[in-house]
Amino acid sequence: MSSRSKDETSWRSATRLVRGGQQRSEFFETSEALFMTSGYVYDSAEAAEQAFTGENPRYVYSRYANPTNTIFETRLAAIEGAEYCMGVASGMAAVFAALIAPLKAGDRVVAARALFGSCAYIIADLLPRYGIETEFVDGPDLDQWARALGKPAAAVFLETPSNPTLELIDLKAVCDLAHDVGARVVVDNAFASPVLQRPMDFGADVVTYSATKHIDGQGRSLGGAILTNDKAYFEDQLRPFARNTGPSLSPFNAWILLKGLETLDLRVSRQCENALELARHLETFAAVERTVYPGLESHPQHALAKRQMKKGGTMIAFELKDGKAGAFRTLNALKTIDISNNLGDAKSLITHPATTTHQRLSAEERARVGISDGLVRLSVGIEDINDLKDDLSQALA
Repeated sequence: MSSRSKDETSWRSATRLVRGGQQRSEFFETSEALFMTSGYVYDSAEAAEQAFTGENPRYVYSRYANPTNTIFETRLAAIEGAEYCMGVASGMAAVFAALIAPLKAGDRVVAARALFGSCAYIIADLLPRYGIETEFVDGPDLDQWARALGKPAAAVFLETPSNPTLELIDLKAVCDLAHDVGARVVVDNAFASPVLQRPMDFGADVVTYSATKHIDGQGRSLGGAILTNDKAYFEDQLRPFARNTGPSLSPFNAWILLKGLETLDLRVSRQCENALELARHLETFAAVERTVYPGLESHPQHALAKRQMKKGGTMIAFELKDGKAGAFRTLNALKTIDISNNLGDAKSLITHPATTTHQRLSAEERARVGISDGLVRLSVGIEDINDLKDDLSQALA
């Protein structure tokens, strides 16, 4: 380790994104080292025994912990304002582990209705197989939350902004209601990223990320993360579950995610600037029925977005008047923006949720959460704004 002293607690967010959690080896490398090893060796059989009993804490197997992963986890925790972080293989591994680790048969979970398709599958289909009761509510409706949380619950799950309709939920209000009945609040913060929103500042107990999205944000790597300040939850429930079921993050992917964190603030800031200008641009087209973006004054929860988020985000949803035919015609006419179901990328990406990310929902379920056949989701990248405007203009013409 370097002999230079440093006080990381005094660093501001942008500095922590670049330098947080750094642990240089004896070679004093500039870029963080990549430890591609599955196991570790011991000086003696006694040393191995002490490692496994916990008498001498150290790395014993990369399914449990790895030095590269530790740097990623420490850095992300510093950005989120969390004491504990666990990197896992994907965003869905993060959501499932965060929920299932403390739950048991007979528990009850209340969730927002507007969720990513795989998250909805976990809540609606998977948890009930284990004897866990689940109930959905319309996220922005605090009266529905109050009724659902009028009786005990073990957990609350939500995402805000939601995928793909960018529906916002009042984090503080829902956390207060949940805590009154002893429920742990788990928030999927992938759409906002830790740069724009920190749910634990509003009372959330656990935050999950698909690090594949903004944290890598360059289409290279899968990854996920779970963060909390609850030591008992992390050490006694989450860590044993992950250690014995193996949703492990590859050290190589952790290293890529570390590199992504270094430019996260820059990329998200540029994406937000582009998204706001594009959202205003989309409002001018006759073919567009409505444009949904939290940074627009026309968004029904614009005031809440200003309270909870630093900027309006990197995602836009807009609805074409001609339904699925209009949506497909527009997507197929784009020349710069790519058709892809990924998001949070440096490249602008667009998808048709009704036939991709949310196709497994029934037509009635899609309608209830605002996913019409004409709705498209645009993940805004860091390209020149005029090239993006030109591409959308010619496609919508």
